[in-house]
Amino acid sequence: MTARPTDPRRVRHEPAGGLGDAGQLGRRPRAVVVGGGIAGLAAATGLAERGVVVEVLEREPYLGGRVGGWSETLPDGTPVSMSRGFHAFFRQYYNLRALLRRGDPGLERLVPLEDYPLVDAQGRRDTFRGLPRTPPWNAVLFALRSPTFRPSDLLRLDARAAAPLAAVSVPGIYEAIDHLDAQSFVESINFPPAARHLAFEVFSRSFFAPPSTMSAAELATMFHIYFLGSSEGLMFDVPDAGFDTALWEPLRHYLTTRGVTFRTGVAVSSVERSPVDGVGSGRFHVNHRDGGGSEADAVVLATDVRGLRDIVAASPGLGDPASAVDGPDALARWRDDVAALGSAPPFLVQRLWLDRPVDATRPPFLGTGGLDPLDNVSVLDRYEHDAAGWAARHGGSVVELHAYSAAPPPGVDDDTWTADLRRRSVARLHELYPETAGAGVVGELVQWRADCPMFGVGDFARRPTVATPVDGLVLAGDGIRIDLPVALMERAASTGWQAANRLLAGWGLAGHPLETVPTSGRLGPLRRAAEYAMRT
Repeated sequence: MTARPTDPRRVRHEPAGGLGDAGQLGRRPRAVVVGGGIAGLAAATGLAERGVVVEVLEREPYLGGRVGGWSETLPDGTPVSMSRGFHAFFRQYYNLRALLRRGDPGLERLVPLEDYPLVDAQGRRDTFRGLPRTPPWNAVLFALRSPTFRPSDLLRLDARAAAPLAAVSVPGIYEAIDHLDAQSFVESINFPPAARHLAFEVFSRSFFAPPSTMSAAELATMFHIYFLGSSEGLMFDVPDAGFDTALWEPLRHYLTTRGVTFRTGVAVSSVERSPVDGVGSGRFHVNHRDGGGSEADAVVLATDVRGLRDIVAASPGLGDPASAVDGPDALARWRDDVAALGSAPPFLVQRLWLDRPVDATRPPFLGTGGLDPLDNVSVLDRYEHDAAGWAARHGGSVVELHAYSAAPPPGVDDDTWTADLRRRSVARLHELYPETAGAGVVGELVQWRADCPMFGVGDFARRPTVATPVDGLVLAGDGIRIDLPVALMERAASTGWQAANRLLAGWGLAGHPLETVPTSGRLGPLRRAAEYAMRT
């Protein structure tokens, strides 16, 4: 069982009040949720728990979206679990954990990792083991004991340039520095180059984009969530089995008992809305790509960025400009903003089933810096039951390699490039874990994807929000704007809950509370000093 939240300064965001069950309305509203990832499942949960009739449409044969899991077969015929790669479930992910508790009340399927060290090309190593939880001492001690950071380096830091890190508020931080890229921002603080590479860049690449193209505000918000804004600590948990088994099947069961209908393998092509007049007015028709459709009083679009762009572009009749919320121009601007959403560069996940074990001292997860193209190494049999069982039966190990932000050079096709990435990533594995150099590869499965949202410089102001100009239509997902300090999987969950809350409020039904780390810098004197520095 994982620990309950411990930060006494976490913030509870209360929803609108209302009726406790849609049965009290006389007719239960019907909602279609497009997308069965974290955001869609959170929205479906929020709606179903208030008695709304919910149908979830998911184009893949499994739930979980980019955190989904499925089964594949190795060349020798052995069935194995597969996913799109390692995910860290931090203790600050209050809204994601609230969702998972619906299917696993004690979060018994999440197990803690004792450490996740970082190593660079010079062999310098950082660790999070034993750090205090209380800000700012967690960040200070991490820096002082790092081999990339000398005490004298603290004196060289530009306090004025670093001020936004101590004065994070949302959306204020975006208004202040979203026009800067993360790399230039960190350089302006005068961090030692090695520290920038090993600490900041390792974290920034978890957004699947190089720091030179990523918003500095997004990096500062992340620093607030994990370092200066929370006392939950810097450690995280991981599922003890495949994502489908550990996370989503228990939640599917919970939701099914509350009347939610799941239709997997169903892609949505477009959404229409009937005119607001006469019988059936204002209802939505969700068109399935392979024919047929679903009728609803409300729709949650909880797809990835590309899916959202495609559906909105293919739905010219979605919304009447004359009746659009905030006027006819708002609908056109919203469509333009959706079309402008970008995707991060592609990334590679390479999972290897080896015929010999890695050294027993290897950590379950290792972050890397300056070891291009490799960004991290996971030893799955350290924590995942399926991988551990396979390793025990075969005397081997299951190792996963990630290469983020791995776009091919101009003129190089994907197949040629991914083959090169795989070769170079394995070569890096052999450098880091020499005992793997002589190992035979029993099986290899690869994921090459380019569907994560891009948090580019200056994007925040026009990023679509949960609310839309079309009454009854809401958005959810980790690429959707929400003015709370959340990121990655937690942003997906938070927007899903918020999407449900917005629809529930429209029907006069009670919403669900959200929780976050403090919404501004938690250290008053440091925050005020930083705010003064930013003003002057």
